[in-house]
Amino acid sequence: MESAATPTEIRSFVALGDSFTEGMSDVLPDGTYRGWADLLARRLAERRAGFRYANLAVRGKLIDQITADQVPVAAAMGADLVTLVGGLNDVLRPRCDLDAVCGALERSVAALAPACGLLVLMRSPGRRGPVLERYRARMERLFSFVDELAERHGALVIDLFESRALGDPRMWADDRLHLTPEGHRRVAEAVWQGLGHPSTFDWDDPLPTSTPAGWATRRGADVRFAREHLLPWIGRRLTGRSSGDGRPPKRPDLLPLTWEDRPTEPASGP
Repeated sequence: MESAATPTEIRSFVALGDSFTEGMSDVLPDGTYRGWADLLARRLAERRAGFRYANLAVRGKLIDQITADQVPVAAAMGADLVTLVGGLNDVLRPRCDLDAVCGALERSVAALAPACGLLVLMRSPGRRGPVLERYRARMERLFSFVDELAERHGALVIDLFESRALGDPRMWADDRLHLTPEGHRRVAEAVWQGLGHPSTFDWDDPLPTSTPAGWATRRGADVRFAREHLLPWIGRRLTGRSSGDGRPPKRPDLLPLTWEDRPTEPASGP
């Protein structure tokens, strides 16, 4: 993973993307989502009085929606740090025009890079299993293009795709699409270190070995997953709906991160 040579003074941070950056499924006691971007913002705020933070990410957004709706807003904010993570919602669809995805991503990076102090891109993590293997070729092509864009525009890339720890199914919520609170904590640490800050822990340290669940337990989990997550997802695809339809960003304005705004503990552990 690349890293900045020295910590850059960051007075403002804007996060763009989809559910990964919105913070699903790192649920706080009040039912809202925290996530890696909020955790990173809190740590940056501790280093700089008057630190400002905006999170424009909305669950379910495709890369062309991020490009059209979030990128112009973020570029106008002129933040010291901007993170852009998107494209996986496109890649995980049965039919995906990867050239169009890369084109939208290129337009986003071209607009953001000159408008901010530092642009951070990611090679997103993937849960080990058949779904990852089915879409691996698409993901690898997308992430190779992310590397090309970063080289061309002077962006920083955080590589989570090759992570041993984040590939562990135990780092993923019951929906098998979003990280647990522990997964988000590790992503925040990976970005923190990528920005050149000293390590506080090994974010890629594997979880302790555990006894594999029995056949009945695994099948029961599969049935719950299909009923509670897979079938509703298919229903939205068939009707052209998205989980983010009509949903505003959780922090649409670049404002100071007060103590009241700072994330607390999640409702459940990893």
